[in-house]
Amino acid sequence: MARQRSFRPARRLIAVAGLVLATTASAQPAASAAGASPAYVFDPTHTAVHWEVVHMGTSTIRGRFDKIAGSVQFDAKAHLLDVGITVQTASVNSGVPLLDTILRGKELLDPTGSPEAYYTARQVRWEGDLPREVHGELTLRGTSEPLTLTATRWKCGLSLVLRHEVCGGDFEGELVRSRFGITHSLPFVDDRVKLLIEVEAIRQ
Repeated sequence: MARQRSFRPARRLIAVAGLVLATTASAQPAASAAGASPAYVFDPTHTAVHWEVVHMGTSTIRGRFDKIAGSVQFDAKAHLLDVGITVQTASVNSGVPLLDTILRGKELLDPTGSPEAYYTARQVRWEGDLPREVHGELTLRGTSEPLTLTATRWKCGLSLVLRHEVCGGDFEGELVRSRFGITHSLPFVDDRVKLLIEVEAIRQ
């Protein structure tokens, strides 16, 4: 489901741009010194992990994680994409406070015992210069499982606001929560959870 974006005054865009560049500037020397492929750092104002799960076979519960960080090395000509994502599990947000409390419980996301979830990937199936499938590993609640993300969109270009190249896109995937020890409410809440990820990353 596409996210609607409202237009904001130029001053706010410039302020956001300054914040993003200030928080990512420290990564520039490391990327340059390594002489590696171009490095991009996620823009937290345009990056989100959404999830969907079927409830009682009748309706779909939807939510997101509000706190995400990550970076990617990307080189279309060399067919290189190396990505790392960190999600703060306590930042889960369904829009329903009672449900969020349940999701943060020990039987579900357990942010006290497992405050972060990680996704790393280096294997990619390419179509021309575009990454089509990203094959990686998700670590959640101390368990690591393979997770494939399919790109529905990917594009790079110069941001007129940030004055930097920005790459971004939309990705979809699916996890089986019981493989991570999350069996609460089965089978009334589906075992399969759909992931919808939107990413924008700024070249350093």
